[in-house]
Amino acid sequence: MKEQHYQPPKVWQWLPNDSKGGTFDNINRPVSGSTHEKPLPIGKHPLQLYSLGTPNGVKVTILLEEMLALGIAEAEYDAFLIQIQEGDQFGSGFVQLNPNSKIPALLDNSVEPGIRVFESGNILLYLADKFKAFIPQDMVGRTECLSWLFWQMGSAPYLGGGFGHFYQYAPDKLQYPIDRYTLEVKRQLDVLNKRLEQVRFIAGDEYSIADIAIWPWYGALILNRIYDAAEFLNVSEYPQVIRWAEGIDQRAAVKRGRMVNRTWGDAHEQLPERHQASDFDQLSLK
Repeated sequence: MKEQHYQPPKVWQWLPNDSKGGTFDNINRPVSGSTHEKPLPIGKHPLQLYSLGTPNGVKVTILLEEMLALGIAEAEYDAFLIQIQEGDQFGSGFVQLNPNSKIPALLDNSVEPGIRVFESGNILLYLADKFKAFIPQDMVGRTECLSWLFWQMGSAPYLGGGFGHFYQYAPDKLQYPIDRYTLEVKRQLDVLNKRLEQVRFIAGDEYSIADIAIWPWYGALILNRIYDAAEFLNVSEYPQVIRWAEGIDQRAAVKRGRMVNRTWGDAHEQLPERHQASDFDQLSLK
């Protein structure tokens, strides 16, 4: 069936009452800034995280849990829930921390004044450099790691805002955008598969922030945890990505990190807020 032709207007205008019924329709708007006064809570640890357990959010909680597992006590953190569907990201406190109103956002109060850090890839890099962990310390290894970190930052929007949106969230299923983004996502999976034929982890033989950035998106896709699209994408074509994704999935710190700021799924996998390691103990009671 031929899709209805859309003729763009000469000048686009936002019509907030002309809802198209998309999943994120209630929070999409073409302007930035806060919509209401709402200060952010502050916990007891120097590192304050404001996030949600989406792929971008769990990047940071996985890294922090990995650092704590490594014995880096200074990586203790408070994780506060930001409900993006309710517009928490447009509160005055959050916007002050991240003018772009996207999770996650981090406040490091170990220094005076505190340092705000936003954009998930930058938070990973900031923490890796701060604690000298999960990033190679030699120039060659560091550069390779950062190349893949920035690969994720540039590639994942095609997976999330492109493929994921049109395949799962858009109110109408349109062939052109689904075909276009499916083509690109499969190309990206092939890039990862060819890389992982050569090395154990993304940046080489050592687990790093490159893996921690890429796994919540592409690992979750391969494991059929986002978009319910594993069969559609025929992920069996990417055996090395499957091997890599399944291996990281078994790491204890990854399992904990996935639970933080999570408010959906099985009750024993949800920890809406995290303020100390013992908070995970309550999950066994659910």
